[in-house]
Amino acid sequence: MVTANDPFATYKEYGKEQGYDLRWLERRDVWGQQLDSTAKKGGLLLQDVDSGVAAEVPDESRNLTGRTRGSIPRTGVPRVGNYSVRTKADIWLRNGAELYEEAVARQWASATDIPWHTIKPLPDDIERAECQLATFITEVEFVAGDVPGKWISAVTPDYYEPRMYLISQVMDEARHLDVFRKRALVNGGGLMRRTGNTQGVVGGNIDSARDFTEMSARLHISGEGSVLTLFRMGELMAYNDAEKHIYRLCAQDESRHVAFGVMHLQYLGSIETDRREEIQSYLDEAERALVTGASGQNPAARGLASNAALAVLLGGGDDKVDEGMKTLLAVRQRQVKEYVQRVRVAGFGERFENGRANPMLEQYLKVY
Repeated sequence: MVTANDPFATYKEYGKEQGYDLRWLERRDVWGQQLDSTAKKGGLLLQDVDSGVAAEVPDESRNLTGRTRGSIPRTGVPRVGNYSVRTKADIWLRNGAELYEEAVARQWASATDIPWHTIKPLPDDIERAECQLATFITEVEFVAGDVPGKWISAVTPDYYEPRMYLISQVMDEARHLDVFRKRALVNGGGLMRRTGNTQGVVGGNIDSARDFTEMSARLHISGEGSVLTLFRMGELMAYNDAEKHIYRLCAQDESRHVAFGVMHLQYLGSIETDRREEIQSYLDEAERALVTGASGQNPAARGLASNAALAVLLGGGDDKVDEGMKTLLAVRQRQVKEYVQRVRVAGFGERFENGRANPMLEQYLKVY
């Protein structure tokens, strides 16, 4: 018998008679709740459509089947994913959907959005420095895409927002890799020497992280944070509009990556307070890398070929390296200041009051 409240009643009755399982016809709590996709200037966003059961994010997930959050589970389904990240606190942040939507809306293409025609022949010392720096950043961005990429398939679909955001980050990093590779090759220079720092390969310690939060603290808070500062100060070392555009566009992407790490630490530190000491240990390591360049991720760290290249670019040539080094020290100081601010926003600012922070940070803030 068909009822006004259940248009599928006839089919259900027939299914029962024939022995079919028609539970998939059961009405969900969101049935009939249409959304006005024209109501907002920004359009229909990911965070707009989740309501009812689809918005319920479990603290722990037993979903190993690839079933998207909010859909109806069924028995007898094979496991399609070996998801090691199945606890909300291990991956979650409060604005994951917003960061993903921003990443999608602000995609750009190096082929058409960079005014390559503004690049003219440069003095040999400046071009060599540009190519050395571009070579280094190409290496860094390869790592910055490769490492989070390894975690995407480890995250249960129940936490799809940070999962989708990480996919967008990999795309961002691929674009950064390609734009700096193009810069190295477009003006008759070429890819230069691979980084040979004594502390190890670029990104080596990031790649060895044992869980997602450890990786994020190393990559998003420390490594990408240092690169973001450099991109933000790109105007100081740009010799044409093409390079200015590159740094501006890469900075807007990089700021999302850093925000992801900050907001994840903020969420985890507030939800699982017993893990705060664990996170502090990650920050201890991040600070050692920041002040010594041990991660190989910081183009402005001491002892790297990119350091000399930056000094040439910031000073204006081989004969003005001393002036360039003074500006480079200002870059280092800003890197430290912005790191301190990120950690405070993440909710771990007490380390700067209780003596936990690396003492060399204070030296940078006071001396330079």
